[in-house]
Amino acid sequence: MESSRDESQTEFIYCSGAATEVLKVGSCRLLSGQNMLFLIIPGNPGVVGFYKTFMQTLHSILGYPVWAVSHAGHCAPPDSMDMVEDASAAAKWDVFGLNGQIQHKLAFLQKHVPKGTSLVLLGHSIGCYIILEMMKRDPELKVLKAVMLFPTIERMSQTPQGKVMTPMLCQLRYLAYLPLFLLSLLPDNLTALLIRLIFSSIPSLDPCVVRPSVELLSGDCAGVFTVWENAAPEENIQEKGVLGPAMDGEHLNCTNK
Repeated sequence: MESSRDESQTEFIYCSGAATEVLKVGSCRLLSGQNMLFLIIPGNPGVVGFYKTFMQTLHSILGYPVWAVSHAGHCAPPDSMDMVEDASAAAKWDVFGLNGQIQHKLAFLQKHVPKGTSLVLLGHSIGCYIILEMMKRDPELKVLKAVMLFPTIERMSQTPQGKVMTPMLCQLRYLAYLPLFLLSLLPDNLTALLIRLIFSSIPSLDPCVVRPSVELLSGDCAGVFTVWENAAPEENIQEKGVLGPAMDGEHLNCTNK
């Protein structure tokens, strides 16, 4: 666990059998009967460090604890942790697929948030879709409000941009493997320096994004290799493909169904 003067803490846990990062600003332990929790469900990649300044701002204005839970495997866990507790079980339950990520968030709430806690769920991008599915699958969640930030709700691959980007990302991802692998070999401080140089033309760049960017490129974080498409069988929307973290040296490939 890491703590800092701005009242933020980072915890690494196993949730649904996968390494998960939880970033907390404000109260780090919820007690039964505690009034309210703001919980951020990130976009893709689901690296919670990108939301740190946003979380600090919310907490300073509202005073309530603000947590963010990463997607399963979208973190760089400490050396003492593997990405999964049981690789065969993770593959069986598809914890790194979209459906598995939804169940992962419900499992986190069930295990780490006292029952009856009033929730304000904040979703970013595909995190909005995950929130909608969470509320549908567990209607007993005490959700006071669900806030959708730049929502990706459904039929992402059928939008004009999605029709271009989906096949392009599925094919061009192979070209990214070599440079990403080479970047993962660099020391973290050198990677951080390169990131700062690349974005030096942005005067308003939040310095808090440098560290999660380094983690994303470290090779230990599954999020850099993830491509999702919404899966909602009841709406005849299929999961176009999931590219998850290494499973016994293999990756799940994008497929066109």
